[in-house]
Amino acid sequence: MLLAAPAPDEAPPHTGGLLALIGGTGGLLTVAALGILLLLFLIIKVRLQPFVALLGVSIAVGLASGLSVTELFGTVQKSDAVSLIEEGMGGILGHVAIIIGLGTMLGAILEVSGGAEALSRRLLSLFGEKRAPLAMGLTGLVFGIPVFFDVGIFVLAPIVYAAAKRSGKSIILYAMPLLAGLSMTHAFLPPHPGPVAAAGLLEVDLGWVIMMGVVTGIPAVVAAWAYSTWIGNRLFVEVPQDMVEAAEESKAAVEAEKKAAGVTAEKPVSLSVVLAIIGTPLLLILMATFSSIALDPSTLRSVLEFFGHPFVALTLALLLAYWQLGLKHGWSRQSLETVSTASLKPIGNILLVVGAGGVFGAVLEGSGVAQALADTFSDAGLPVIVLAYLLSLVLRVAQGSATVAIVTTAGIVAPLLAAGDFSQPHAALVIMAISAGSIFASHVNDGGFWIVSQYFGISERDTLKSWTVLESVLSVAGFAVAALVSLVV
Repeated sequence: MLLAAPAPDEAPPHTGGLLALIGGTGGLLTVAALGILLLLFLIIKVRLQPFVALLGVSIAVGLASGLSVTELFGTVQKSDAVSLIEEGMGGILGHVAIIIGLGTMLGAILEVSGGAEALSRRLLSLFGEKRAPLAMGLTGLVFGIPVFFDVGIFVLAPIVYAAAKRSGKSIILYAMPLLAGLSMTHAFLPPHPGPVAAAGLLEVDLGWVIMMGVVTGIPAVVAAWAYSTWIGNRLFVEVPQDMVEAAEESKAAVEAEKKAAGVTAEKPVSLSVVLAIIGTPLLLILMATFSSIALDPSTLRSVLEFFGHPFVALTLALLLAYWQLGLKHGWSRQSLETVSTASLKPIGNILLVVGAGGVFGAVLEGSGVAQALADTFSDAGLPVIVLAYLLSLVLRVAQGSATVAIVTTAGIVAPLLAAGDFSQPHAALVIMAISAGSIFASHVNDGGFWIVSQYFGISERDTLKSWTVLESVLSVAGFAVAALVSLVV
C-alpha cells in the first residue's frame, strides 16, 4: 500500500563539517540539497562528465556531513576496513556489471545476425499494411528487450523509412510506435542499465522487477501507442531522402563489419528462435522468483533458483544465441568473439556512472544524510513511490541523463525503503516509479532527443510535439499504474 517510510530510531552519527554550523538534521538536509544542486550545476553548466560529477559530489557531501577522510577513502594499510567509496562502487558493480555485460553481448548477436529484420518482417506480414504502425510498435517492444535504445533505432530505422515511403503517410506514424516500444523496454525491463542499477541499489530481486516492469510497462506503452496514432495522423513529416541514403550507408557499414568479423551467414534467422532466445532469461528468472514463493526448500527449488539466477540465465541465453544464430549460420568462433568484444566497448561510461551512483548512495547512508531524509519525508507523510517519481522526474528534466536520474534517486530512496518494512513487490514498484520519472519530457538536453530528430528527419519543433510528449505520456502512464498497483501489494 502507499505508505511513507517510518522515521529511523537513531540520530545521525556525524556532527562535524557543515553540521557544526547549521546543526543536526537541518544541517544534513542542507548538505543533501546543496549536493543535488552542485550535481546539476556541474553537469548542466560546467558540462562535467556525469561519472566525475557524481564522484566529486559524493566526496563533497561526505566531507560536508562530517565523514573523515579515512572513512571516505580508507588508508594505505590493506588490512583496514573497506572505504565507503570502495564499498559503494564495488557493491553495485559486482552485481550490475555482469548483467549489463551479458545482456549487451546477447543484444549484439541478435542485432548482427538479422534478428530484428526477421522479427519486423514477420510482424508486418501478419498485421498487413493498415496495421503497420502496430507492427512497428511490437517490433520495438520485443527487440528492445535485449538491445540498447539507440542501437534499436540504428537497426530498425530503415524499416520505418520503407513503411512510410510505401504508404505515403507521415514518418511519425511509424517511428513513434517503434520508439515507444524501445523506450518502454529500456526504462522498465532488465537487462537494461536503468532498472538493473536501481534493483542493485535497492536490493530488489530481478524477477520482481521483470514482473512489475511488464505490469506497469504494457499499459504505459499502449497509452503511448494511442498518442502515436493521434499525433501521426495530425503531424505530417516526409521521409527525407538523405535519411534513406544514410540508412543505406549504415547498412553497408554493418555488412562490412560482418565481413570483417568473418560473419558469412546468408540464411535468414527464424523468428521462433529469436523469440526463444529473448524469452529464455526472462522465463528462467521469473521461475526462480516464483519458486522462492511457492515452494518449500527442496532440490527442485534449488535447481530452479540456480538456473534462474540472472548470471546463469543470461549466460545460457547468450550461449544459445551463439549456437542458434551464430554457429548454425556459418559464423566462426572468431566471429562470435569479435562481435561480443566490440559490443562491450560502449558500456564503460554506463558502468562508471552506475558505480558512482553506488558511491553516492553509500556516502548518504554512512554520513547520516539518508537517515535525515528518511526522517523528514516520514514526518511529511509523502509516499515513497511518489517521492521517487518526482525526484527522478526533476533530475531527468534538469540534466537530461536517465541513468544519472535513476542512480541519484535510488541513492536517496534506498534508506527510505530500508527504514520501512517494504515487500519486494512494493520495492520493485518504487523502481518502476524511478524509471518512469527518468524518461519524462525528453528535450534538448537529452541525447535521445537529437537521435530521434536526426535519424527520422524531424524538425526540433515537431520532435518536441511528438517525441517529447510521447515520453511524457509513457512516463505518467507508467507511474500511474505503478502507484495504483502499490495500493494492493
